Amino acid sequence: MKENDTEEQLRLSDEQLLVLEKPERYIGREVNSVRKNRDEVKLRFCFCFPDVYEIGMSHLGIQILYGLFNSWTDIWCERVYSPWMDADAMLRREQIPLFALESQDPVRDFDFLGFTLQYELCYTNILQVLDLSEIPLMAAQRTDWSMPIVIGGGPCTYNPEPIADFFDLFYIGEGETQYRRLFDLYIEYRVRGASRTEFLRACAQIPGIYVPSLYEIDYHADGTVAAIRTAGEDVPSVVHRDVVTDLTNAYYPLKPVVPFIRTAQDRAVLEILRGCIRGCRFCQAGDIYRPFRERDVEQLKKYAVELLRNTGYEEISLSSLSSSDYSSLNELLDFLIRECDRQKVNISLPSLRIDAFSLDVMGKVQDIKKSSLTFAPEAGSQRLRDVINKGLTTEDILNGARQAFLGGWNRVKLYFMLGLPTDTEEDIRGIAGIAEMLTELYFDTVPKEERHGRTIEIVASTSFFVPKPFTPFQWAAMNTKTQFMDKTHITREAIVAQHNQKHIRYNWHEVDASVLEGVLARGDRRLSGVILRAYRAGCIFDAWSESFYPERWQAAMDAEGLSADFYAHRERPEDEIFPWDMLDAGVSRGFLLREWQRARRGEVTPNCRQACQGCGAARFGTGICPGAGRKEES
Repeated sequence: MKENDTEEQLRLSDEQLLVLEKPERYIGREVNSVRKNRDEVKLRFCFCFPDVYEIGMSHLGIQILYGLFNSWTDIWCERVYSPWMDADAMLRREQIPLFALESQDPVRDFDFLGFTLQYELCYTNILQVLDLSEIPLMAAQRTDWSMPIVIGGGPCTYNPEPIADFFDLFYIGEGETQYRRLFDLYIEYRVRGASRTEFLRACAQIPGIYVPSLYEIDYHADGTVAAIRTAGEDVPSVVHRDVVTDLTNAYYPLKPVVPFIRTAQDRAVLEILRGCIRGCRFCQAGDIYRPFRERDVEQLKKYAVELLRNTGYEEISLSSLSSSDYSSLNELLDFLIRECDRQKVNISLPSLRIDAFSLDVMGKVQDIKKSSLTFAPEAGSQRLRDVINKGLTTEDILNGARQAFLGGWNRVKLYFMLGLPTDTEEDIRGIAGIAEMLTELYFDTVPKEERHGRTIEIVASTSFFVPKPFTPFQWAAMNTKTQFMDKTHITREAIVAQHNQKHIRYNWHEVDASVLEGVLARGDRRLSGVILRAYRAGCIFDAWSESFYPERWQAAMDAEGLSADFYAHRERPEDEIFPWDMLDAGVSRGFLLREWQRARRGEVTPNCRQACQGCGAARFGTGICPGAGRKEES
């Protein structure tokens, strides 16, 4: 349908928009956004990133599924984001239901409301979106077809239990594979007049679809899970993750939506691979996105040209968990440099490993854009890097940094974690030691006459280790707030004591937010009550420090009779039933347990290219796994 893009069609008037901080967040009409005739489609899907527009618009996953869904003529996918504080207050005050950007129709009128769940501290924003949309917060209250099916996907669905009471469905796996089947099932059941309950039960037969209402949880007296029971023999006891087996030919958005305002990642994005070969034991993404799969380099070249043509961006970024591990990186960069030099476009290379960061690669991109380099040693000592299986030595760090300095870089960001299993004060003080070594290395490597008035700048940042499901550290205890603060003090004290401390800057994460993340990451369904209480106490945008109120969360925990000590700060027995044990991410519990035991012994495990460790991902029959006919290595 060709509609007139007039001001009158906007849900908010000019007067209302002009008092908002960034009215562009609420008007839609962006370049490449999709508008269809609502009367000519069979199903309408509203996609929500439960955070502010600028964050949500930077997420590649939504762009992929938005484009895929809209490529089907009978489906119309639209978008909604969490309204910022000013818009939230206006919608409530003037009783305007939350609306989708493309059509400006109320979200409650859609068939599906889908949330991407990227971060635990966005959970209260889910309730904000439901509330503003006038959709019942609890799934049990949505009993007929008058309200959307609420579905969640993304990394947090690998333990969706703390928010299970708010959702009808969860999609476990990569969205390109089963959504068409889900939509067809919905259309079929609506046409023949089946009930919402019958539809949800039928959804349980689709691979990767978890229907939380069909599972009941029993608890021991000590609060641990005693048993997970299904509501009938037709309900699978385990929901298996579904994955894309042919990444090269999978759908990719060549006309992504281009926002009117600057966003967190304001550039074209080229996804070059999925998965990771490295096996870092703290990294959930490295496990839940297995196996390692690459896109064909010739396909990527075509995609890059199309993306730049269709967006007008002045920068293109390579998206992956470890860009250095892409087997055709040099060939792809050679092509991008020629293309980007012609169009005066910058190239961004995130996710590079310092041990694989060659002078050759750096030399190729330095004339196009030179900014700070980011390396993630994660731990301050070799002993602790072996515990977490980082696969990085001090020599690797120094060699990589030396090449960077010779290539002309003088700003380095270093990322570390505090509170890793078995860490000691010596490990923590090693963070300052690495920063000092790199500073000295710069002065030893770059002659004074070649510095052109510049000097070395090291930014050392520490986050706090949060154990996550489906990692070898899912059994580990998380540090308490006091322990984290003590370790932050040790780090800061050690940096101040360095000879070159004026060249080193230190940043650290918000500790209360990390503890809450730890509680929610490995929590159970009883936390739904805590999240609901926190929301009703005014908690939204908890991921933003200026709007995070830990005391309200603590009051909610106390009111529900629950504690952070139980969920976050205890080491879990090896045989404990986890709240997420009805899900299968593709890596076996046996593999994760072996890695947890090896970590405590400080043993390093070879990466996937060096030797298969039998993690379980070979069952998917694709990528680097043995027997998958891995094209990327031929």
